[in-house]
Amino acid sequence: MSPSAYYIGIDVGTGSVRAGLVKHDGTLVATRTEDTITWRDPEDHRIFEQSTNNIWEGMCKCIKACLQEAKVDPSEVKGIGFDATCSLAVSDMNGEPVVVTKGDQLGQNGDRNIILWADHRAEKEAELINKTGSVVLDYVGGTMSLEMEIPKTLWLKRHMKPELFKRCQFFDLPDFLTYRATGFNRRSCCSVACKCSYVPTKGGWQPEFFKKIGLEEFVENSFEQLGKEEVLTAGMPIGNGLSKKAAEETGLLEGTPVGSGVIDAYAGWLGTVAARYRVKGKLSDEVPSVDESRHRLAAVAGTSTCHIVQSPEGVFVNGVWGPYKDVVFPGWWMNEGGQSSTGQLIDFMITTHPAYPRLKELAEKQNKNIHEVLQAELEKLRAEEQVESLTELTKDLHFYPDLHGNRSPLADPRMRGAIVGLALDSNLGDLARKANVTLEAIALQTRHIVDQMNAKGHSIRSIYMSGGQAKNAMLMQLFANTCNMPVVLPQSSGAAVVLGAAMLGRFAAEAQKKQLSRDQRGQALWEIMVEMTPPGDMVEPAASAREKKLLEAKYKIFLEQIEIQRRWRKEMEEAAR
Repeated sequence: MSPSAYYIGIDVGTGSVRAGLVKHDGTLVATRTEDTITWRDPEDHRIFEQSTNNIWEGMCKCIKACLQEAKVDPSEVKGIGFDATCSLAVSDMNGEPVVVTKGDQLGQNGDRNIILWADHRAEKEAELINKTGSVVLDYVGGTMSLEMEIPKTLWLKRHMKPELFKRCQFFDLPDFLTYRATGFNRRSCCSVACKCSYVPTKGGWQPEFFKKIGLEEFVENSFEQLGKEEVLTAGMPIGNGLSKKAAEETGLLEGTPVGSGVIDAYAGWLGTVAARYRVKGKLSDEVPSVDESRHRLAAVAGTSTCHIVQSPEGVFVNGVWGPYKDVVFPGWWMNEGGQSSTGQLIDFMITTHPAYPRLKELAEKQNKNIHEVLQAELEKLRAEEQVESLTELTKDLHFYPDLHGNRSPLADPRMRGAIVGLALDSNLGDLARKANVTLEAIALQTRHIVDQMNAKGHSIRSIYMSGGQAKNAMLMQLFANTCNMPVVLPQSSGAAVVLGAAMLGRFAAEAQKKQLSRDQRGQALWEIMVEMTPPGDMVEPAASAREKKLLEAKYKIFLEQIEIQRRWRKEMEEAAR
């Protein structure tokens, strides 16, 4: 492939769609982002809905803007790859969007056709599924999350007219985007195995499971509504590439190779874990091998956080999704931990505090962002109280962070947040302390997830970050100190995921030409990752012996908060009988 070749990565996040135009060597030459619409229900906090039309329109604007900014001709774009949130997209058999909003329009054609990953309407459906004892549960950490696609699909069946439900197709969002791009309905192993109860090691779709939960029509129609064709590993070329219609809409050439997509967190894994790293400015000599990937946890941290790790054998971890085989590299397994609310939680804890208007006022006056103002306030308080660390400053304030339920490692959507150590204080110093323990709680929960993974057989030795939180220096040092392992920050925190998607576009173009065997695909994709991933910067653990002792005590209390909350819940349920 010519060194002047370009690839496009499409990254659909929770609140926006981004396109990145990337050179053969991984250099990002242009990027553009468009906000997307999320509809909420003022009477039901569980509801989050989006539109594939709205996302597609934003994507097309982004692609055209990138080409224009970089002055790149469409003929120079050799491949395109997609990642997106693990949200449920619904269309009819012609690909036209079908409304997922409860009410009279449910099941009719219309724009609001995505149930976003964060939507928690399917709690009862998830409870039913988790009582089946099906083999599919073994591959999602023992408990299926209500955020996955099958509970949401079952919710739709229970609320939609049967004749309308039967005409629907159900997609994990990355697969819908490649379907719309190519006109070929080819599902990715990443989407169907991770979110749709497809078990590669057990023959794929599980007919008895679908019959048992009340989705027997999927079995009767040979899973046409979920995708009955062969599933593809990451980046494999789909159909004949971009369709004529999609080419016209994006400004690219018809036939441009399109790679099988992945969920956004897995694109973050692709775009980070093959990086070399700098320690105190010095670049490491090591060129990582595929085997090294099993020691590197990718933490993709935005609104929520996903924790992805690869292994040569399946590792079963209670409360952690997976193990999933073949979702990125053929023959390799992946596990996925997660926190449902992290970036969102930080924003919530700051913006709902009475001192937030004062914080904004100071940030504007000092021409700083609010996090810099908070850090300065914390340092002032630390000096005034003559303590060594911020951990010691907030040693008597304990925060449990599951305001939106627990994804990993408890797999308990009923968990809620808790805070101990409140004072009659609503000033800026109190806001700063609460912001600090919010970061601390996110770091402690990250350790909880890593500890559980390693206890069951993983061998995680470092964390490779991507997403907006990688810009938060305090949080990154907390991760390193709390987990007692190095954290590697990407060259560009916002570009790693879209870079991972672009890698799929390059892989599709090269796989189409080389006709790679199944055994060759993993190594070929890894070599692309190594070549295209820029070096990162390593943050090493730096806690003093005193702070380590405090963090250990905090972690012990963190785990106790889980036990106490569950015990109290049980006591109140028994009292209410």
